[in-house]
Amino acid sequence: MNLQLIYWGCLIGGVIFTLLIILLGDLLAGIMDGLLEIGFPIFQPITLVGAVTVFGGTGLILDRINSLAGTSVLLGALLAAVLSFVFLYAFYVRPMKSAENSTGFRLADLEGKKGEVTVTIPARGFGEVVILTVGGKTNQIAASMDQTEIPQGTTVVVITVKDHILYVSPHPSLKGD
Repeated sequence: MNLQLIYWGCLIGGVIFTLLIILLGDLLAGIMDGLLEIGFPIFQPITLVGAVTVFGGTGLILDRINSLAGTSVLLGALLAAVLSFVFLYAFYVRPMKSAENSTGFRLADLEGKKGEVTVTIPARGFGEVVILTVGGKTNQIAASMDQTEIPQGTTVVVITVKDHILYVSPHPSLKGD
């Protein structure tokens, strides 16, 4: 069997699979996750496809520019594939997994947080506060815990959350101002 056919097949197959990942990423990711549940986190679609593509490309390049025997070209292509596999995991997959964090939060997580009144909270009614969270600023409906009016611009503390409403009080250091 001609090794050049194998190299071309790996290179073309890798490029096609990469294009499919770009176009149908979420669908293919779900399928590949199920197929690749080997138990080793290093086996990711990007590392496997990258290694196969590098194997094919390196094999073709080494075959053209060197007068090496077929076995030497094959070993060089395998070495390049293994190195690309390791580098892709170490410098792309692992850092991306570490970077995955959610910007979501639960309303209950806001208890004890400071915020600022953006819409005056009447003594018996609702206003709005803005609070800084992990994902940025969030505006939430708020009511006065003490049933006193809290004017716009006042710094408040979330005392409790009930029925998706934040019950707030003016920040203790600002009482009496």
